[in-house]
Amino acid sequence: MNNQYCRVGTVTPITSGSQAITILEFRYKNFIEKAANGDSHLVEFFKRKAQSIKKVLESLG
Repeated sequence: MNNQYCRVGTVTPITSGSQAITILEFRYKNFIEKAANGDSHLVEFFKRKAQSIKKVLESLG
């Protein structure tokens, strides 16, 4: 029997591929909504996530 190796833990960058902008836009809008409607402790976290995604979108577009 041959050894089989799985790729557990490997990551495909979200900025590669044909649908990257669509996925990033969806995630950006999702974080903005969560920041507007979320718990006060998590608002800053969601805002920072949205800002980082916005920077990636600006670099792609």
